[in-house]
Amino acid sequence: MRRVAKLSAACIATAALALTATACGSTSSDNDKAAGSSSDGKGMKIGLAFDVGGRGDHSFNDSAARGTDKASKEFGGSVKDLTAKSTDTEADREQRLSDLADAGYNPIVAVGYAYATSVDKVAAKYPKTSFGIVDSVVKAKNADSITFTEEQGSYLAGVAAALKTKTKHVGFIGGVDVPLIKKFQAGYAQGVKDTNPKVKVDVQYLSHGSDTSGFASPDKGKEAAQGMLDNGADIVYSAAGSSGNGAIEAVNGKKGAWAIGVDSDQYNIPGLAKYKSSILTSVVKNVDVGVYDFIKSVHDGKPLTGNNVYSLAKNGVSLATSGGFIDDVQPKLDAAKKKIVDGSVKVKTTP
Repeated sequence: MRRVAKLSAACIATAALALTATACGSTSSDNDKAAGSSSDGKGMKIGLAFDVGGRGDHSFNDSAARGTDKASKEFGGSVKDLTAKSTDTEADREQRLSDLADAGYNPIVAVGYAYATSVDKVAAKYPKTSFGIVDSVVKAKNADSITFTEEQGSYLAGVAAALKTKTKHVGFIGGVDVPLIKKFQAGYAQGVKDTNPKVKVDVQYLSHGSDTSGFASPDKGKEAAQGMLDNGADIVYSAAGSSGNGAIEAVNGKKGAWAIGVDSDQYNIPGLAKYKSSILTSVVKNVDVGVYDFIKSVHDGKPLTGNNVYSLAKNGVSLATSGGFIDDVQPKLDAAKKKIVDGSVKVKTTP
């Protein structure tokens, strides 16, 4: 009888999740992805709460998805995706995480700094559930804060930009004007200036504060990049989620200009294949590795907690070499990387 009761409760919770997904502001990209032996009840149930843009953004969210999908295939189980809207309130984010916990998903991965407050609140209510959050440090004892040294990877991108620019003029587009994205800006600008102080760096943000639309507005990214190109920049680095796709499109339309991608190796993203000849490099942030490590730790019965930092030294961030466009400056990039790793260069986290 007890086993039947448990199964019934699980079914009710799953049904409740399906009914409340729309109410909490999730988009039509919400879906279940099964792998392994989830149908026999022995597999993991992994909850994935995406940032705006969701699965298919060719960038940040997709990297998290790769790590989750790899884990689900390896360990057997299912993945439930829920995606944020740019209009989300704190209550929406809390509800999304609570719905996953109520439905028995464990672990639950919150993708993006916007979930920080929600993870602390919801994790306290579900002490037996393991939560992971990307790009923010939380206090919850049952949470793994998965963070990266974005500024270090961006520094290398700045070095590459300074070495490859013909006009001595480059640009940076940030999705939202928040501390996390300022780390990208700071590292990039420092890398440029340390390499060639005469290179000008334009900076533009697509949205500010609680308005996260800048991470999911390719049209805004395209417009911003076009403005920089028209103003003389010939290299544009975007840390702007799917908005960066628009920037890459704009750069592809100008002969001799280069785009620098972010989070994923965007040269190898199928959805961006027609622009790949214009993607100089990408600052790869191995979100997939951090997410996979977290899920594996839960599977192994030893959940990671605290702040786990993925640095340049640990290959948590890197500069993609696909396309061979930076091969000619690779020795200088290697030298810059060595200085960061050995501590002789300290990369700033604020502009």
